[in-house]
Amino acid sequence: EEMEMAGLPVISKMYLSASCPELKAESVISLSDTEEIFSEIERVVTPPPIQEEQEQQEEFIIESTAASTLPPLHLSSIGLSTTTHTAGVVTPTTLPLSSRRSLQWEFKGLTIWLELEEFDNDLTRAVEHFSSKHNSPFIPQSHTTAIYGMEHLSIEEARARLRTVRDVIPQWPTFAKPTGITSDIAQCGKPGQVCDIAWSELTLATNPHHEAALDMLYELFYGPVYSRDRPWKPHNSVAYDNPETNHLSLLDTIMYASQNPSLLGMERRVASIALWSTVGKMEDWRCLERVRFLD
Repeated sequence: EEMEMAGLPVISKMYLSASCPELKAESVISLSDTEEIFSEIERVVTPPPIQEEQEQQEEFIIESTAASTLPPLHLSSIGLSTTTHTAGVVTPTTLPLSSRRSLQWEFKGLTIWLELEEFDNDLTRAVEHFSSKHNSPFIPQSHTTAIYGMEHLSIEEARARLRTVRDVIPQWPTFAKPTGITSDIAQCGKPGQVCDIAWSELTLATNPHHEAALDMLYELFYGPVYSRDRPWKPHNSVAYDNPETNHLSLLDTIMYASQNPSLLGMERRVASIALWSTVGKMEDWRCLERVRFLD
């Protein structure tokens, strides 16, 4: 069954990042009701007439930016149904992890992730697609970060507090359809940025209900005195890379999203909330505790 065109993304602007000149393109695309998305994408990726001596280079560019066929992810072999609607950790079945580039940043502490509802494992498939396509670092779990890098609690203390989360937040508020796509490079120390990393994301929107839920979560883990960035800037990353060897691009993410419209076309409930150790490099991350909001 084909999804309606309404709610699909429109390329409203593409611009070079002022803070990261080496980045191919930075977001923003935004969502609006239109029937021009595919003509817009065609306009972006269709090259101008080229001279004969440029043909070989231009063919490479077209091949590298055109939408590719998503390799099959054999979910049955890892115990996941292709029709599941809740988040799940997936081990990739294409390129082995050992052959993929590692993320070099050293992370810290204990982190709280929201794991969003999925539709035919669309978020997990997106993560695997970009990692396999670019031989880039594999994100072990599709997630939206709520709290990053806590160092004031032991693992057991944090586990105990997470187990009570539904007493204060029975169900996390539903996220509206993503507002757009972002591809950029973060630099540690800049406002809201805690690491040096390239990433592509589905940009989400906050609202007073989300802000209130996040306040309750912070109070659960920090007590009545805490500080956090306001407003919250929730997002669900689909790809990471090292800034020095970044292969990600806004256009690549747009093309994939246009072929997988549920990524930008669906509201999503929060399926689970999870405590992760994010000490060290990304391959060292491990899930410590998970509380499900959806059965």
